[in-house]
Amino acid sequence: MARGRGRRGRAGWRARAAAAVLLAVLAGGLWLWWDMRHWRPDEAAYPDQGVEVAAADGVVNFRTLRALGASFAYLDASDGASGQDPALGGNLAAARAAGLQVGAVHRFDPCTMADGQSANFVTMVPRDPTLLPPAIELARTAGDCPERVGDAAVESELMTLINQIEMHAGKPVILKIDPGFEDRYRLAGTLERNLWLTRTRFEPTYAGRPWLLWTANTALQTEAAEQPLRWIVARP
Repeated sequence: MARGRGRRGRAGWRARAAAAVLLAVLAGGLWLWWDMRHWRPDEAAYPDQGVEVAAADGVVNFRTLRALGASFAYLDASDGASGQDPALGGNLAAARAAGLQVGAVHRFDPCTMADGQSANFVTMVPRDPTLLPPAIELARTAGDCPERVGDAAVESELMTLINQIEMHAGKPVILKIDPGFEDRYRLAGTLERNLWLTRTRFEPTYAGRPWLLWTANTALQTEAAEQPLRWIVARP
């Protein structure tokens, strides 16, 4: 009987210890989830911070963003040859009224010729010297194209698009290169443009050279919007 009670006691102790470990793991996971949704780089290290906004983010209060420390906003404008962000006009006016510098983002489609893409961008984004340098987002690869597109063709159309958008904007573009695109095409080291890289919390190094802009949190929860926003910092 004593041995039975001893075994039951040890089993109870192990169960309580396992429950305590599980509780600690859950608490740690909850803290990490909360921290990731609210973390921003220190303003002392990165004084120039901003945000990327699209229609999918819903209504955004740019004055609140300004109060939170944002000094600039990049607005999604066009996608390929026909995609257009319906919130661009309203977001552009609101961001400027809040005192933010503003730039526009075009999402490159490797399946589509450059002429149609640049025409789409020009339709959406005015020729305005006060705008920040335009950004071209490089995320999609030709692997999803309905017809095969070779690497050389992707690079050729991208260079044409870069030149056309730069002619419209009057300033060099910034290349917003996602890790998957860079892993596929390795263009960061060959295209002599400033880079915009993405990695939540930890500084990105996948381009092999310094970045100008860094999306440091892809889902920052703020008082400025109901949806999480993409938070950016500029290299000091």
